[in-house]
Amino acid sequence: MPRSICVGLVFAFCSALLSGCAAPSAASRGAVVTSLPEIVAHRAGTGDAPENTLEAIRLALGHHADAMWLSVQLTKDGVPVLYRPADLSALTNASGPVSAHTAAELAHVNAGWSFSQTGADGVQVYPYRDRPVGIPTLREALRAIPVTMPVILDMKALPAEPQAQAVARVLSEENAWSRVRLYSTEAEYQRSFAAYPQAQLFESRDATRTRLVRVLLNEGCVDAPAEHARAAFELHRTVTVVEAFTLGEGRSEVNATLWTPATVACFRQRPDVHLVAIAVNNADDYRAAACLGMDAVLADSPAKMTAIRAGIRLPLRCATD
Repeated sequence: MPRSICVGLVFAFCSALLSGCAAPSAASRGAVVTSLPEIVAHRAGTGDAPENTLEAIRLALGHHADAMWLSVQLTKDGVPVLYRPADLSALTNASGPVSAHTAAELAHVNAGWSFSQTGADGVQVYPYRDRPVGIPTLREALRAIPVTMPVILDMKALPAEPQAQAVARVLSEENAWSRVRLYSTEAEYQRSFAAYPQAQLFESRDATRTRLVRVLLNEGCVDAPAEHARAAFELHRTVTVVEAFTLGEGRSEVNATLWTPATVACFRQRPDVHLVAIAVNNADDYRAAACLGMDAVLADSPAKMTAIRAGIRLPLRCATD
């Protein structure tokens, strides 16, 4: 019987990457890099402070991040606020979905409750339990970020239409459309924001993922992005290959590198395509992203990554072996 092989991406960060994953691949070997990728503070710098808070924004600015990536949900009273998980209990001292609370209530929730750091003695400490930080509104965040800094808003709740309308209203009132880019793993947001011609959208994650997988499986470059497009995806991901057959299915997991010289070349067939490598959190991966010519990397700790960038001398010569 003929057998079919389909590829599904299990979206969990690679916990144990192969030692060679971060090295530049063959097509980029010997390249000389004269500029380095911008550093985007993931959730405003989730590795340095409670994520998506004004405190994290303040620290990311102090650590010279180039752009801010913020997670957005909608409150009970229709206000866009910064929070990522489905339930408040994941990170705060409260519980329930964001949509069950008003913006005023969320301002008094401690968004730093679960944030921990390792002390000098190796013991975990929770520095924000004694100095709580609330969940800010999108409006407050935009006012805390310099108007010259790009902001990427990651839409984290469904349905998309009411949240898109609320976010659009804030962006219009704050005159912020020109500095904001919009991202979501849900294609429904691309459709909802299509009603706003001033919206600067990343292409859907489905489109990015499908194109990456097709190139990596030697199907060729199908439907390269249009000029001025934006795309973001993890540099590394755990990939599950599912082989279906009459008596069941077989699964194999692989720690895959998604951005390679071949995939980057496919995405850059047209002018001015902006590429972001997600989950770049160490020196080897940052150098790999630079050798691939990525425009930016999404990093958990701006403090760590800006120090890594400062330690790289230009021109950077990529590995030759």
